[in-house]
Amino acid sequence: MASRGRILIVDDEANARAALSEILHDEGYATETAADGFKALAKIDEFSPDVVLTDVKMPGLDGIALMEKVKSAAPLTVFVVMTAFGTISSAVSAIKLGADNYLTKPLDFDALSAVIERAMEKARLLQETRQLRDRLRDRNAFKHIITDDPKMKALLDVVAQVGPSKAGVLITGESGTGKELIAEAVAQASGRSDKPFVRLHCAALAESLLESELFGHERGAFTGAVARREGRFKQADGGTLFLDEIGEIPPGTQVKLLRFLQEKAFERVGGNETLKVDVRIIAATNRDLAAEVKKGAFREDLYYRLNIVSIEVPPLRERKGDVPALASFFLGRYAGENGKTIEGFSDEALRLLSGYDWPGNVRELENVVERAVVLCDGATVEKKHLPPVVAPRTEADGPPRVPGSTIADLERFAILKTLEACGGSTSKAAVVLGISARKIQYKLHEYSEAGRGAERADKAERTEES
Repeated sequence: MASRGRILIVDDEANARAALSEILHDEGYATETAADGFKALAKIDEFSPDVVLTDVKMPGLDGIALMEKVKSAAPLTVFVVMTAFGTISSAVSAIKLGADNYLTKPLDFDALSAVIERAMEKARLLQETRQLRDRLRDRNAFKHIITDDPKMKALLDVVAQVGPSKAGVLITGESGTGKELIAEAVAQASGRSDKPFVRLHCAALAESLLESELFGHERGAFTGAVARREGRFKQADGGTLFLDEIGEIPPGTQVKLLRFLQEKAFERVGGNETLKVDVRIIAATNRDLAAEVKKGAFREDLYYRLNIVSIEVPPLRERKGDVPALASFFLGRYAGENGKTIEGFSDEALRLLSGYDWPGNVRELENVVERAVVLCDGATVEKKHLPPVVAPRTEADGPPRVPGSTIADLERFAILKTLEACGGSTSKAAVVLGISARKIQYKLHEYSEAGRGAERADKAERTEES
């Protein structure tokens, strides 16, 4: 049976140590004992206890001194102190110094069981939090940004340089290029890496809701405000606030945001109390803010406040050499999530992925790979598992897959097959399909322009070339 956790018992009374060890061992815990604080220190490293159960009064190094030494080296270690009934003040002092609970002697074994169980639960929560933080730190130490492209490597050099500063950062680039990942990397490269990283998508909210999300609101500030609510600025105090799609915020909110950047102060919606917080702002946009300033749609003073350091994320079509590595990364992630064993991509599928321009950038690539994993019925992702926009269909590929094809895919197939059956007559095909001949002609032109290999359009082009 697996241990419920490790407990180090420290008591100068041999009988008490032995009894506690036996009781706790019977309850499923792994135990070690030490006769005093100095002997306990020697066992901390080799035993790595989750909980230390220690007497307060001991010769040499007492329980409080032991706790102070251990906490300085291993702050996640949970301490429960034991003290005689007449010296509860010592236990109170221990609690103030970092002990998590105390027991009075002679011990009540039911109370012992309950206190140890709570202490062990706290130890587990602390360890899980540390593991999560470590995973996030690993994820955001640039390891999640997969690239061999010189432009991206130069960008990451800038991230490493600007991260430790307090300067505001404006990240620009097309949708789906990974601006939020770059923002996380800046935050992780800063001295605020262990503080909150709070996100807000500015384009998703109306002006009144956006101000409430940013600054918080007082009870009764508007209909539905039944209680005070803290905003993202307060939540991010000491850390970083990432404002995505900053170019979408309305003029009134721009004024309030500018005031915060200048004074580090704000009021909740409906409130008069001025609040101050220490927050670093990183903003991102897919708009040309300089052009927005010229049009009068974005405040010039706010633009310069946000744009102290500018980082432009290149679109995926300008770094196609990263496509195979990114595709393999997403393949591993979604194969694992879907419980599938997929070895990789066929040569044809990888060629198609690398040749596509990815107007939706990395986000589109991720979605395409996830879709391919769901549809994949073998050990390799093939052309047939990719959407027609990436892998144009030919006659040999047969009809679209259902499920697996979009309405646009089905429409295209219906138009082309009906035209073939009608001998290429758009007017006859229009009658069969119940649409106008003009729409069919428009769609054929659209397929040709998009390079989707519409059979009729391709034949016409080849005829003209010959």
